[in-house]
Amino acid sequence: MLRRAVDKSIVEFHVVSLRDYSEGNYRQVDDEPFGGGSGMVMMPEPLFKALDYSIQKMGDDSGIRVVYPTPLGEQWTHETALENAEVEKLIYICGHYKGVDERVIKKYVTHEYSIGDFVVTSGELPALLMIDSIVRLIPGVLNTYESAMTDSFAADLLDGPHYTRPREIEGMSVPDVLLEGHHKKIEEWRMKHRIERTKIHRPIMWKEYLKKEKTSEKENE
Repeated sequence: MLRRAVDKSIVEFHVVSLRDYSEGNYRQVDDEPFGGGSGMVMMPEPLFKALDYSIQKMGDDSGIRVVYPTPLGEQWTHETALENAEVEKLIYICGHYKGVDERVIKKYVTHEYSIGDFVVTSGELPALLMIDSIVRLIPGVLNTYESAMTDSFAADLLDGPHYTRPREIEGMSVPDVLLEGHHKKIEEWRMKHRIERTKIHRPIMWKEYLKKEKTSEKENE
């Protein structure tokens, strides 16, 4: 999908290597933290230069969102993906080791997000995850935009079960309702299973869905 978005000139990607902005024979980008402790910290100088270059390359710096994936950040959700899909210019800082020098965050970062309560070895992984979830929501990337709008979380419920050919395999058949061509019954069947799945697998999400439904009913009274 990302390649399709590029080929269709819907998005552009530019990868900036910090080592191009570091000095010395080893092109060092990390150093020991002041105050001691284990691990290394990404140095501010290469990041300052790389970010200045990136911002300058984007032209007008208004509206640029500089994102830093971090456990301190807001939880990444479908809603945050939708919000960022409306942003024209995004810069991702991919942290490594123990993170980046705090002065980089204070000077440049506009938004911090977390992909969950776990740690990965490099910031490229959460950055790619966020980028992928953003790009697929941009009209024109997927064959049908409606497909993205019916995925899990898009409508406050988990997605339901799906079937394709063959109609039967190893004694397991496609539910009859999906083969009858009765669109209303199909939609009712799908909604029923979305509700059941959400109740069982994501009870908190189900409670939030009920709250929104009650609020909507009161507003329509």
